Amino acid sequence: MPKAPVRTYTVLPRLPDRLAALQKIAYNLWWCWHPDAVRLFWRIDRDEFERTGNSPIKILATIGQERLEELLTDDSFLAHMDRVEVALDQYMRASTWFSETYGARKPICIAYFCAEFGIHESIPIYSGGLGLLAGDHLKSASDLGVPLVGVGLMYRQGYFRQYLNVDGWQQERYPENDFFNLPLIAETAADHAPLLVTVPFPDREVKARVWRLQVGRVPLYLLDTNIAENGPNDRAITSQLYGGDSDMRVRQEMVLGIGGLRALYALGLEPTVAHMNEGHSAFCTLERIRLLMDAHKLDFATAAEAVRAGTCFTTHTPVPAGNDAFPPQLVEHYLGWYGKALKIERGALLGLGRIDPNDTAEPFGMTVLAIRLANTTNGVSKLHGEVSRQLWHQVFPQLAVSEVPITSITNGVHARSWISGEMTQLYQRYLGVEWDERPADHSIWRHAEQIPDAELWRTHERRRERLVVLARRRLKEQLQAINAPNSLVDQADEVLDPDALTIGFARRFATYKRGDLVFRDIERLIRIVNRADRPVQFIFAGKAHPADAYGKEIIKRIVAFTRRPELRRRVVFIEDYDVAVARAMVQGVDVWLNTPRRPLEASGTSGMKAAVNGAINFSVLDGWWVEGYSGDNGWAIGAGEDYADHLYQDDVESRALYELLESEIVPAFYTRTSDGVPRAWLQRMKRSISTVTPFFNTNRMVQEYVERCYWPAAQRYHDLAADGLKKAAQLAQWRRRMERSWAEIEVKSVETPHEDGLLVGSELPVRARVALGKLAPADVDVQVFYGPLDSFGGIVRAHTLSLEPSAAAGDGAWDFKGSIALHASGQFGLNVRVLPKHADLANQFEPGLIVWA
Repeated sequence: MPKAPVRTYTVLPRLPDRLAALQKIAYNLWWCWHPDAVRLFWRIDRDEFERTGNSPIKILATIGQERLEELLTDDSFLAHMDRVEVALDQYMRASTWFSETYGARKPICIAYFCAEFGIHESIPIYSGGLGLLAGDHLKSASDLGVPLVGVGLMYRQGYFRQYLNVDGWQQERYPENDFFNLPLIAETAADHAPLLVTVPFPDREVKARVWRLQVGRVPLYLLDTNIAENGPNDRAITSQLYGGDSDMRVRQEMVLGIGGLRALYALGLEPTVAHMNEGHSAFCTLERIRLLMDAHKLDFATAAEAVRAGTCFTTHTPVPAGNDAFPPQLVEHYLGWYGKALKIERGALLGLGRIDPNDTAEPFGMTVLAIRLANTTNGVSKLHGEVSRQLWHQVFPQLAVSEVPITSITNGVHARSWISGEMTQLYQRYLGVEWDERPADHSIWRHAEQIPDAELWRTHERRRERLVVLARRRLKEQLQAINAPNSLVDQADEVLDPDALTIGFARRFATYKRGDLVFRDIERLIRIVNRADRPVQFIFAGKAHPADAYGKEIIKRIVAFTRRPELRRRVVFIEDYDVAVARAMVQGVDVWLNTPRRPLEASGTSGMKAAVNGAINFSVLDGWWVEGYSGDNGWAIGAGEDYADHLYQDDVESRALYELLESEIVPAFYTRTSDGVPRAWLQRMKRSISTVTPFFNTNRMVQEYVERCYWPAAQRYHDLAADGLKKAAQLAQWRRRMERSWAEIEVKSVETPHEDGLLVGSELPVRARVALGKLAPADVDVQVFYGPLDSFGGIVRAHTLSLEPSAAAGDGAWDFKGSIALHASGQFGLNVRVLPKHADLANQFEPGLIVWA
């Protein structure tokens, strides 16, 4: 057995001084969303660049001395390199939207926690939509100059790589990430040793090394437990993304939330705002509370007020099963020590993660913990906000669903990361040079209507042809890998038609996404795709979670369909879906198909990426498409209906899918003018570009986060933390007083005039007598809750009116008065309720205290 090394050492490529800028550019991921920088690395050796997964670090490590000598004498290459270096330097120094908007105010630091980051295919620490969104979030934060730092885990194997066996069944492999062939920068301590942070576990301390990826102006800090200081089980914590059982997930989430926050403090970064992107990092709230308690000798309640003020939470999952929840005994085993550190009882600690804090059998939910300790909570589309309010209503059981304090900020995509080089040039010609700096400016994107039809069409045809070439090459490699007959391998060169209508479907293969819906009536599909004069073809890609047998079964069925003689040339499944495949597909398809079972798609972003490239969306009205569809910029499957019978839903929506293909989509694509251009198609294509792109991009999204979440949270945090957390202590004391006295509140009577038949334009006076016990009128908000009645007698589309205290009625009761303006006719109802009121509360509903008449 070989002995362990007595020491380790790192060997870096030696570049001539004149080429040193290549390494500087390679170590800032700014390069990956700037086409001129990408072209620079292509020039070194494009074939080798693609073989290395489009990795500048790897190509610099493998380039031969002879090629280096050639580059040193290539004046054109050197001029190109100098131009890119100047562009990077200018980018890093330039004034930004944030500095111009908020720069003169008090500085803030936003820590953005996420379990995965999809920045580029050469850094495989992502699995899908959540990671890609997080990567795009960092890129736009960099472009906008938002003072944000990312926090995640550096996985040794990352997410799995997919391959399909002879039967089409998904298999997984987990190649090791070679950290020293990634653009990772090792953070060091004051003594120049690797920076390590510790995370307390029940009988030991787990150590994590801190690495940095530089994403433009934004640093992304990643924690790695696979170091010699840890035992084998702990080294495995950062082995696989979403791997292992509940025990492993708890340990990963402790390292992410607790270790991640400790890493920031070790780096001298004390976040003003922590943004938890999904609930995986929610333990960071407990650690922030503990650190404040230790630093300022506070009680739990006071520190919690300040931390809550400076915390934002985004939920991405519209079904309960998708939200991490752990057995109480598991949480107590790993985090029992936190109860002592936070000076709260075991039940109080576990209650933070329970919908009903008193239900000792209820699991500990990370989403519940995040909601309870966040200043703002949001879903990722308007529809998802509605679904989330329904899903988490029981956290606020006495509120109407519409009032549950969960808002929405609709997702977007980082346009420059996904738009093809050809479309970039086209946009620069017809939209102007500022489109990529102001992607959320609607006035710029209106100019898309002015792009000449023929020029737009020829540009897109070249991209479709490139996608077909990639699909053929990948299919041939897949067939060779399973030792398919040579005749089948040779036929791979004939699949797909570069001129045919091409429809793409690529995403995670979860059951609710219905990846096989288009195959529901196979005979009808065969007729559609094989019309000699109007052929249609489909390209599929995507992975199922390793533990999702149903998702794997869907992939297997699709692969089986692709092997039928009638479909072999018209349907292709590309295995091992990643950012590179996604980029090629969204740039090359004509139509982007999405068939989720409404309302289970929280947002989705792949269709946005397709739209910025001119592809047209063809989707169920779910997620973002509910907001994006305008009737003339794509096609909607159904009209937004919800079904209780899923089989019936699949039948109805598959028939709608075929009908739209046959009656609208195929005819529009193949109806050409004398110059071979489909004018009606291009009109819809331009509408898609001009309506989708300016709103569904991460620049708009990040600006919304700043304006609605980050900046208000930072101001609340600064306010409560000032003067040794004086206001936080006062708020905590007020909250304790409310909780002690709230049971004494009673709405004793509600009085309105007895006559009916009130007229529009008049007012309805309301008087409520409320017993306040030891509380004062200034402590409460007495509201009329009113609105039209539904068929069951419930108040819908409710409004509220705060009543003013008019006089003390004796025995601790007060009279409150007001009047409702009557603006519409119909049947209405009202009720009266009492809520706590304090100027420093994030919202009145957050304390969970309410009394109804």
